[in-house]
Amino acid sequence: MNSSGVEIEFLGTGTSTGVPVIRCQCEVCRSTDVRDKRFRSSVIVRTQGVNLLVDCGPDFRSQMLAVTNPEVDALLVTHIHYDHVGGLDDLRVFCGGGEHDMPVYARADVFEELKRHMDYCFVEHPYPGVPSFETHVIDDKAFSVFGVEVTPIPVMHGKLPIVGYRIGDVAYVTDAKTIPQESINKLRGVKLLVINALRHTQHHSHMTLEESLSVIKDINPQQAYLTHVCHEIGVHAQVEKQLPAGVKLAYDGLVVRI
Repeated sequence: MNSSGVEIEFLGTGTSTGVPVIRCQCEVCRSTDVRDKRFRSSVIVRTQGVNLLVDCGPDFRSQMLAVTNPEVDALLVTHIHYDHVGGLDDLRVFCGGGEHDMPVYARADVFEELKRHMDYCFVEHPYPGVPSFETHVIDDKAFSVFGVEVTPIPVMHGKLPIVGYRIGDVAYVTDAKTIPQESINKLRGVKLLVINALRHTQHHSHMTLEESLSVIKDINPQQAYLTHVCHEIGVHAQVEKQLPAGVKLAYDGLVVRI
């Protein structure tokens, strides 16, 4: 990939339960199409020689064993929910046994919860082998990660304020139910928009497919991909046929370059 371009690899595209869902016998969960097998949502964005992991859920180890390039330079966290941070302990392989700190960027409230639940990763002298993190508290302002500019995109996950991220011409928004107008404005002009679309029916903290398509129409990116979907969205091949031009359903392992 040209160092001036942007590449995004989908490590996972499923919701908190993953797909297939344990004990479920629906058409999607019984599907033999590999695109209907979904880990919890996460991506790697690669640009300017920098590898940025967005979220690190409980499937992280399995995801990285299948990825095209298993290098991570920094972690961007959208919010504290387990399906987005449950794999942080597996970042230890990028920390040199505690000798190197992995840069992590997140809101202050996220770090407060992480330190409460994973205190051993944040103490001054952890026991050998644990991950060690270099914490960077973010707000709504753009910041730089090894020379790559990253713009936080504030959205509402039900009643919980969380963030998506814009990195150059690529934007990644997950777990949103509503998006403030100011954030919509920050997303204008993106070539590639990745956004969540849980299912067809209403949910209290996630956008439906119809709601996501409305946001996509407003922002008008060159290409949009839907992620963080549950088994109720339908079989991948059938959903793809129903989507408007310029919108596709993402799947695990998909690599998109712009």
